[in-house]
Amino acid sequence: MNYAERDLMHIWHPRSQMKDYEELPPIVIDHASGLNLYDIDGNSYLDIVSSWWCNLLGHCHPRINAALKDQLDNLEHVIFANFSHKPAIELCEKLAKITPQAINRFFFTDNGSSSVEVALKISFQYQHQIGQTNRKKFMALSDAYHGETLGSLSVGGVDAYSKLYQPLLFDTKRIQSPDCYRCPYGKNSSSCSAECFEYAEEAFKEQGHETCAMIVEPLLQGAAGLKVYPPIYLKKMREICTKYGVLLIADEIATGFGRTGKYFACDHANISPDLICLSKSLTGGYLPMAIVGTSDEVYNAFYGDYNDGKAFLHSHTYSGNPLACRAAVEVLNILEEENLVEKAASNSDYFHNLICSELQNHPNVGDIRYIGLINAIELVSDKKAKTPLDSKKRTGYNIYKRALKKGLLLRPLEDILYFNPPIIMTKDEMIKAISICKEAIEEELGS
Repeated sequence: MNYAERDLMHIWHPRSQMKDYEELPPIVIDHASGLNLYDIDGNSYLDIVSSWWCNLLGHCHPRINAALKDQLDNLEHVIFANFSHKPAIELCEKLAKITPQAINRFFFTDNGSSSVEVALKISFQYQHQIGQTNRKKFMALSDAYHGETLGSLSVGGVDAYSKLYQPLLFDTKRIQSPDCYRCPYGKNSSSCSAECFEYAEEAFKEQGHETCAMIVEPLLQGAAGLKVYPPIYLKKMREICTKYGVLLIADEIATGFGRTGKYFACDHANISPDLICLSKSLTGGYLPMAIVGTSDEVYNAFYGDYNDGKAFLHSHTYSGNPLACRAAVEVLNILEEENLVEKAASNSDYFHNLICSELQNHPNVGDIRYIGLINAIELVSDKKAKTPLDSKKRTGYNIYKRALKKGLLLRPLEDILYFNPPIIMTKDEMIKAISICKEAIEEELGS
């Protein structure tokens, strides 16, 4: 029995219909380097999706490897209540310098969904502890994705993940999200005034005074199909949250640490949220860890004598894990010392223009949108009418399978292909990835 067969004897893979694995068995990876994954049969795959958007600096980065090996010889884990350690302290000092201005306090969790749960609970408790006991609701954008635990699903808006579980979820006020590709106002996102913000204004008038927090994926709605919207929308959201006393939670789990061309997507709008959720690239994709950053104002509402009952009684066994913290510290060291966020930003137009030059004239390529090195290619059946493809044909999945055979890991969101590479991607790797992607599209849909 080979490794793939042994895998299928016991493993239930995430976000998968396991019956698909009868046709496409699991690819067993043996080792990795940079953007390349190598399976046990010697085949290589260019990891253009950063292994679910978390691998920031390439696989098996020598500096992160060395930092973890050193940390292993000193401290692997310690209870984080009433104890601390140098990697956690150094990490939070570094984060305080680069996160949006108001963020100064950091609460550790162990995955992105859990960080969203923490942010929601903090927001609710904060409002009650400052006397706003009527605030019991949350707002979020339509098509939002914030994770897959019950609280994060409640503020999410992608039916494929949440519809079945609706009886278990709390009610969330859903605001129609920006859709710059199919803009109902006929505007261009580069010059619009976020006319679509009127939906948010209506929602805040209706229940802004009852709302604890508004949670957003700033500038990029990931699972919605990597929808990119303009900074002015986020500016307006910050202003209206302040006006109504609603906390603004920025879910930067997918957008943080240079993915969008700046350290954080909020930086494009020059705004600061009240809470920020960080994960994925935080440790360079090495170890599971997440953090909720808050303002001092939020933190101070929980500060008092023990008998005041203001403490935030939430914990994770692996909160502040030293190994994960040490990896994150080294990631931030590398980003700063090698000026990688700025370098990635300078390469973003080159990458996008190259994609457009190769793909935009294809009759089934409806839109190519981008922010930083993240690019999304939306496939349609009718380019002029912007009509989606028949989802039952699984065109994106078929293109994914074709690309795999050619050495490219191109995992689509339905019929939206995307590139979300490590920010160290070279121009040669860009050319190779686009070439394979084009070949796979043309084999599936014609040239």
